[in-house]
Amino acid sequence: MNYKVQPTAQVDESAEIGDGSSVWELAQIREGARLGKGCVIGRGAYVGTDVRIGDNVKLQNYALVYEPAELGDGVFVGPAVVLTNDRNPRSVDPGGRQKRGGDWEAVGVKVAEGASLGARSVCVAPLRIGRWAMVAAGAVVTRDVPDFGLVAGVPARRIGWVGRSGVKLVRRADEPGVWECPETGALHDETGGVLTERPARAL
Repeated sequence: MNYKVQPTAQVDESAEIGDGSSVWELAQIREGARLGKGCVIGRGAYVGTDVRIGDNVKLQNYALVYEPAELGDGVFVGPAVVLTNDRNPRSVDPGGRQKRGGDWEAVGVKVAEGASLGARSVCVAPLRIGRWAMVAAGAVVTRDVPDFGLVAGVPARRIGWVGRSGVKLVRRADEPGVWECPETGALHDETGGVLTERPARAL
């Protein structure tokens, strides 16, 4: 076993934990969940049944990731973030009978490579958070976020673009539709509301 699980954590025996991962106090990882290598699951975090998590993912304290969520490599999930899975939640059916697992259809949130979800943000399934996107703390996301999109508010709306470093991109004055990372100098092209990275220059 090349991973660490604290004694108070609950990890189902059918769950898969990748090498170098850590599961901290009071975390719960349910049946069939799969975590990649180098993940950190914080205190009190919850990973639902059959959830798929890539390599080097961080779930901060008390984050709730409900099935059938999928998290790509390098995703950051801040403290107390919630990824929902029921578009029409009810405790009971129209006749007043308590609903069970088979009485509703679970829908998931997909978070692509490198994306970050700020503290106490809520992602209302079904939706997709794009590659290297960033969700501000406290935002409520109700629709898809594009790659490199920076969203904030309730409901969340795009307020800019971010690069791989997480820093807000700046529009180049001399090149229409070109955005630059002030930290790394990486360039991005915007066409029709879609941002793409330019290939890195060879040194």
